[in-house]
Amino acid sequence: MAFTGILASVTHQQGMDLVARHGGASASHISSQTTMLVVGEEGWPLESNGQPSVKLQEAVERKRQGQPLRIINESIWLQLLDLGEDNSSVHRVYTPAMLSQLLGVPVHVIRRWERAGLIRPVRKVFRLPYFSFQEVASARRLSELLSQGVPRSEIESSLGNLCQITGGTDRPLAQLQLLARDSRIVYRDGHGFLEPASGQRLFDFDGDDSGDLVTSPTEPLVSVIESDLPDNHLHWTFRDWFDRGRQLLEEDSVTEAVEAFRMCLMDQPGHAEVNFHLAEALYRSDRSEAALERYYAAVESDHDFIEAWTQLGCLHEERGELEAALEAFQVALDAHPDFPDAHWHKAEVLWQLGQSDQAIPHWERYLEFNGRGPWAETARHRLDEVSDPVLQTEA
Repeated sequence: MAFTGILASVTHQQGMDLVARHGGASASHISSQTTMLVVGEEGWPLESNGQPSVKLQEAVERKRQGQPLRIINESIWLQLLDLGEDNSSVHRVYTPAMLSQLLGVPVHVIRRWERAGLIRPVRKVFRLPYFSFQEVASARRLSELLSQGVPRSEIESSLGNLCQITGGTDRPLAQLQLLARDSRIVYRDGHGFLEPASGQRLFDFDGDDSGDLVTSPTEPLVSVIESDLPDNHLHWTFRDWFDRGRQLLEEDSVTEAVEAFRMCLMDQPGHAEVNFHLAEALYRSDRSEAALERYYAAVESDHDFIEAWTQLGCLHEERGELEAALEAFQVALDAHPDFPDAHWHKAEVLWQLGQSDQAIPHWERYLEFNGRGPWAETARHRLDEVSDPVLQTEA
């Protein structure tokens, strides 16, 4: 058998080792002896030109010619090995912070994708969303291909073929449509159409100068409000200012974002989510003291706002206030005992305080949720260090 694409559960070498342990043989290429090709599920096996991988194309052609070759996705392969869903990171769910670590996608981008409908949480605990690894990895890969200039039609054709080959759903096609639409949201002003992403003017064939946001008939994916439309500001609602603030934050216009969120609070003082985003904007403006107060304002309004408690803990840790950080992480864990982020951060603070024995169960608990990525590597390293006196002495 052979593998194509990036595996979500193991590396290719680990996959080959698993095959050998189960009595099979694997190779790095497709040949007349290949009877199975496993398609990895960390994103889609598409080349930089949007075409399916060479291995996949070759396997399809050999199968068409009559070679008894089975093409399956990674999930099915894991089931054949009797590993079960519980042992596969393909089927686990992840917080935005965990996905940021695993996929190299900033947390604010993951949140923006959620608001746009590009990714959908599998579940929510209080305000904290948990996402499918596959869906976020798919969105990342499609976004990369579009940003590289690969035509949407090319990607769409490849995805259609992949879904037929592996028996997958049409969800990636829907994601592609959302991404393509997201990049084409435009405004109509007195001079015609304006595309905010590029500043490019487009032809106005309708002749309607209503000044409305122009998208497909469905609700716009992202509420974009241009700062050069001062007349509209007089009539902005809480939602307008909130959407504006989040957009500015995504664009790293943090000073303007702070002002937008403050306008929200003039309308709805004490709003937990606004205070949370305002705290992030203040932090990114190097105003950590003000950010700290806004995170506290968020949890004062919503005591179970566990992401805000976690950010409070991280900020206290950054400021060297380790005991206060521990208290914040513990409040998050009291509300949600299975919160992976809080377990990892609490373990790290305990380790800094020289309380490694108390940190051990939190590192171990984190690894139960996620065994991959930088945080998992750090947790394993710390556990090895604690259990090995030589390493502990060197540290």
